[in-house]
Amino acid sequence: MAFEIGDKVIYPNHGLGVIERIETKTIMGTTCGFYQLRMAGETTVFVPVDNVDGVGLRRAINDDEVQRLFNLLGDGKIDSHQNWKGRFKDNSDRMRTGSIYDVVEVLKSLTFLSKSKSLSFREKRMLDRAKFLVVSEITEVMGEKTPAVEGKVEKALDKSFTTKTKSLAAAKGAPRPVAVPAPPRPVAVAPAPAAVVKSVAAVKPVAAVKPVVAAKNVAQPARVAVAAKSVAAVASPSPRVASKVAPRRAARA
Repeated sequence: MAFEIGDKVIYPNHGLGVIERIETKTIMGTTCGFYQLRMAGETTVFVPVDNVDGVGLRRAINDDEVQRLFNLLGDGKIDSHQNWKGRFKDNSDRMRTGSIYDVVEVLKSLTFLSKSKSLSFREKRMLDRAKFLVVSEITEVMGEKTPAVEGKVEKALDKSFTTKTKSLAAAKGAPRPVAVPAPPRPVAVAPAPAAVVKSVAAVKPVAAVKPVVAAKNVAQPARVAVAAKSVAAVASPSPRVASKVAPRRAARA
């Protein structure tokens, strides 16, 4: 990307500058061209012409991009990393790209985080730098004073934070879906094979058992009567036997 004298450019992490001169210098035996930039605070920066893309030097945004920038500031989409190391690395990479849109993301993320917790010294310095880069570029493009631009930026950020807070509250209050168990599947019963049905039908019915025990119990009273008759016969001998036995008993007496 080629620039001309008088072009307003953005030098990543430094902000807006104006190209005052394009000159050739010889450094350590190497001759190359340089852009001489006058930055805010009258600081002078030399950028090699061949390394413009490497350092991220770019032109300032135009009037049409300013409105897009404010829309991005107030859209409520804010990245929030819980891990400090991961958050700082991502934000540092964004700041080095030189893109004003990446710087806006850093500004939103760190400003929103500062509402709920204290920032570390390095993050606080990064937040201040991001805000300065956004405000200074918009101020230069719109031709307005810095306090007026700062007020517009703060208003857009407040709108973004309100949208973000509402979305978080809605996410916490939303009922969690309850898993409904699936109804049990019907179990299909396979029909019995034809061979089994045939064999079951061929089984003969079992004959009824005769009440043998009952018959024996009925016959028992007759046997008892015979036994009682025999005992009575022994206890009462016949008259003939009694006539023989009686004299013997008398002689003994």
